Amino acid sequence: MATVEAYVESLPVRGLSGVVRTVWIQRIGATDHVHRHLPTGGVEIHFPLGERPRLLGPLTRPAREVIPAGTTLVGVRFHPGTAPPLPAALDELVDQQLSLADLWGHTADRLVEGMAQETSPERALLYLQAQLLNEFRADRLDPLVREAVRGLMPWQSVSIDSLASELALSSSQLRRRCLQAVGITPKVLQRTLRFQGFLALAQAGAAPSGRRGTDGTAGLAIDAGYADQAHLSRECLRLTGLTPTQLLGMNVNRCGCEHDHSGSYLPFLAGMRDLFKNPVVPRS
Repeated sequence: MATVEAYVESLPVRGLSGVVRTVWIQRIGATDHVHRHLPTGGVEIHFPLGERPRLLGPLTRPAREVIPAGTTLVGVRFHPGTAPPLPAALDELVDQQLSLADLWGHTADRLVEGMAQETSPERALLYLQAQLLNEFRADRLDPLVREAVRGLMPWQSVSIDSLASELALSSSQLRRRCLQAVGITPKVLQRTLRFQGFLALAQAGAAPSGRRGTDGTAGLAIDAGYADQAHLSRECLRLTGLTPTQLLGMNVNRCGCEHDHSGSYLPFLAGMRDLFKNPVVPRS
């Protein structure tokens, strides 16, 4: 029996669309599930229903977690630079999983109580998003970091120095602000987002654009901004611990009709359509 019975991502409620990339509900089957968390550039809130919520800090490497059988989990993945209110700079939380109660105190306790009153995972996820709406203040986010994140998205080639110049910052200033608001340096974020762009293409079943005459995985690597397939392979091994073939094969074996990742990859594909003359579109 598959360890994951269902995994469905969706876009957040409208008021959170500027800060949250995707939300999801994950149901674990009759046996424990070994989950591999991958770097995304943002932080995540993981809320196993009936248990205590956790915050997954910005990742620079894969992290494995055993999720017990029968668990139903709701989650929220934030865009880089748009983490919820936290008592520490994000560079202090890199590659860590922390109890949300340790970070939010009584606010987390009230969240647990409210979630327990909901009658379904779908309603619990809506409740969680409603509470996040109350917590966010737009003036708390660093506008220059948000512009930097846009500039570092895949499908475009930009150097860190030129991006800093466009933002009227020095490279060291941009680095310092990214470390505080994102948790990682601009270069690490750029590499992470490029890999996320490749995953978006693969998960969407996109057809390669044929640039440089390549197709298949090599073509998707070029479309995502890699120099070639070998470049992709090195980055994939560094960020996931697997080769592209292993990673994509694992996703195919694990993900079936009850696994919907569209909430995660659609924002990346939207940016790609704006930049390519012959845009890559998902195969039906």
